[in-house]
Amino acid sequence: MAASSPGPGAFRRVERGLEVAVRLQPGARRAGLEGLAELADGRVVLKARVGEPPEGGKANAALVKMLAKALKVPKGAISIVAGRSQRLKTVLIEGDPPAVEARLERWLAGD
Repeated sequence: MAASSPGPGAFRRVERGLEVAVRLQPGARRAGLEGLAELADGRVVLKARVGEPPEGGKANAALVKMLAKALKVPKGAISIVAGRSQRLKTVLIEGDPPAVEARLERWLAGD
């Protein structure tokens, strides 16, 4: 049962943590998390770029590693729950929902 408490559009609280909408660009020259962006259809996502190709789940693994490092959580606390083979993904960051949301908001604010 998901408890809905939307964040700034790109993420929402769920029972197990925080779900984050991510747009991933694999095979990029520069890897990094770009912050929030609005798509043409009005959805807000966290933009991410990784140098790894999408084959064999390499880009997904790089995304998980990058998010874990940025948010200072274990890689095991992050999983892709939707969109494994698509650019638009839903990532679950497990933990206490308010605490995880606060950590993500601090990262987005540059703290």
